[in-house]
Amino acid sequence: MSARPTLQSWSRAFAAALTDPAAPVPAGLETGNTPADRLRFAVYRNNVHVGLVEALRRAFPVVERVVGDAFFTAMARDYVTHNKPTSPVLILYGDRFAAFIAAFAPAARLPYLPDLARLERAWLESYHAADVAALGVPALAALDAALLAGAVLTPHPAARVVRSSYAVGSIWSAHSAARTHPSGRIDAGRAETVLVTRPEARVDVTIIPDRDAGFVLDVLAGTPLGEAAVRASQANPAFDFGTALTGLVRKGALAATTTQGAVT
Repeated sequence: MSARPTLQSWSRAFAAALTDPAAPVPAGLETGNTPADRLRFAVYRNNVHVGLVEALRRAFPVVERVVGDAFFTAMARDYVTHNKPTSPVLILYGDRFAAFIAAFAPAARLPYLPDLARLERAWLESYHAADVAALGVPALAALDAALLAGAVLTPHPAARVVRSSYAVGSIWSAHSAARTHPSGRIDAGRAETVLVTRPEARVDVTIIPDRDAGFVLDVLAGTPLGEAAVRASQANPAFDFGTALTGLVRKGALAATTTQGAVT
């Protein structure tokens, strides 16, 4: 007599059968008083597949607008076939979608598409990030000027930066929900650095000027302000420390400030 499967092992078999069309119907599964047949289970399996495709559609609406419904559906179906959820939290699904697009041959004609997906993923992560008070201009102004160069600023949990060889910020803006009919011509081959923040519970997407891009990346990576400013000035003489730092604060990109071990 074979041992009865544990709930954990049966659940694993059920989940595997849901995502593998070649897998048999899980043993012991019934519909009413009769064993579940393969065709009924196939319908349920297809519903799960469709649900995951729709989850991707909701998470990457701009990618869909750029490529169109039919292309996006085909691409999403392929992704779902080879990438199953690793978490019961559906909003986390699609974390590998940008990398998948980069290897998806039919999308090669749109080389900016993977980075556009990265930007949309950053938007979603920013939206669901922890709710922490952002550093304000008064708190920044209160910092001791003598210690400013050594200050290390802590990124807000909702802050994200996407650096691309393509104009993904401009493309995102042109195809966002607020613009149903994109206007103007975009030089897609122009590199852009995009900052995603969530000031006052609203996600903002901001294209960072080239002169400030290195500074923003350094500060959010934990580089002391003085060092970040020197590097930015050497890279671009047009860099203005005060404007760049204040801009980061006004966008809600920073949380606590650490100056030589003291948190304010």
